[in-house]
Amino acid sequence: MQIYLARNNQQAGPYSLEQVNQMLASQQVLLTDLAWHEGMTEWKTLGELTQGKLVYEPVGYSPFSTPAQPETTSSFKIKVEHKATPESAPLHSRFLAKLIDVILWIPATFILTAFFSPEQAQKFTQLNEQLLHLMSDRSADIALAQKVQAEIVSIIPTQAWMAMCIYIIAMLMVQAFFIGKSGQSIGKKLTKIKIVDAETYTAVSSIRAFWLRSIVFIILNLMIVPLISVIESLFALGKNRQALHDKLAKTKVIKQ
Repeated sequence: MQIYLARNNQQAGPYSLEQVNQMLASQQVLLTDLAWHEGMTEWKTLGELTQGKLVYEPVGYSPFSTPAQPETTSSFKIKVEHKATPESAPLHSRFLAKLIDVILWIPATFILTAFFSPEQAQKFTQLNEQLLHLMSDRSADIALAQKVQAEIVSIIPTQAWMAMCIYIIAMLMVQAFFIGKSGQSIGKKLTKIKIVDAETYTAVSSIRAFWLRSIVFIILNLMIVPLISVIESLFALGKNRQALHDKLAKTKVIKQ
């Protein structure tokens, strides 16, 4: 088997499987370097091929197979040097990305009032003003405040609730698609940061990048706001810039 390596648009090789494993063990090549050999349809990082291990064991590999040359323009030997560890995403970029992603959820609240008639809109405004007054008055009757809340919910049309649910589901699917594909939510794409494996700096599955990092903590935020947000922020100030959800999913956010 002949394996070609590439880094920063420079190609090296071919190398035997044994040579590649020796270079991996000695860190002459890294899991973030690209690799190609016969049977592959595209270049991939060594980390993807080895599943994060420092040894490559191709499935079904036979030492007697005849290697084929990849369709590349040039092949020359280069001295493979150590590659700097990707830089962690700065806190201001992470905050801005989070803010953008939160803003994308705001339309869901406006959908609830989009189906109001003029009379319903007027009553909704009056009830909200009454509720705010009751909440600011410490001596107000809690039962009365709960009754006002129930009235507010009751005047929202069923189609408004359905439209809001559709928007939320659609937004979750869009974010899950982008995160699963590139490790970037819409906010992270705009701020040029992305989610990677904390050890190998390679792409991670959507289960880790989206469901563990996002959905689990959305549920926790709904349950114990603002405590979980405060704890999250404190963890992100650490040396590795890993928030609590990063530690749970074993991920890290780096500059693109």
